[in-house]
Amino acid sequence: MIGKLRGLIDSYGEDYVILDVGGVGYQVHCSARTLQRLPPPGEAAVLSIETYVREDLIKLFGFRSDVEREWFRLLQTVQGVGAKVALAVLGTLPPSDLANAIALRDKATVARTPGVGPKVAERIVTELKDKAPAFANVDPALVHLSGAIDDARASGPVTDAISALVNLGYGPPQAAAAIASASRSAGENAETAQLIRLGLKELAK
Repeated sequence: MIGKLRGLIDSYGEDYVILDVGGVGYQVHCSARTLQRLPPPGEAAVLSIETYVREDLIKLFGFRSDVEREWFRLLQTVQGVGAKVALAVLGTLPPSDLANAIALRDKATVARTPGVGPKVAERIVTELKDKAPAFANVDPALVHLSGAIDDARASGPVTDAISALVNLGYGPPQAAAAIASASRSAGENAETAQLIRLGLKELAK
């Protein structure tokens, strides 16, 4: 199995690059984001490789980092997500943004991927929710709050405060982050009005 390739960029196709390694040209399929960030033909590149072996073909998928390759594997553990959809997701969202979206149960961000509808986005967020926090760079308290909201376990004042900020025009993840911070400083028994006031201060920083 091939795990990494280092060579010179030979040429580009619509969804792949030909990497010349010691005179052998490897066709490596990549996400649009990865292709855009690779150097021009003739220059050196290193790709982490995921090798698919089937009865009738061997297919290589390339990534700029081992983390991106790990997300490619994780995404395909979700029902209905194959290599094509996984590459499309990674072409739309870098691994850090994908991890944050899943940790925050932000289905809308995942659904920005061409070819990924609301149902598939929901499955990605739901089935990977326990794996994403390890990769996410968001406050663990916010991850906990987002999970509580999604599972209808958050307190009334918290959900009401988030709803109020959303009605003021803030995005759900942004509103949730502000209220998570407000809730942490105000305590569990804070009233809705107090959370809204503190949340707006957070957003104004």
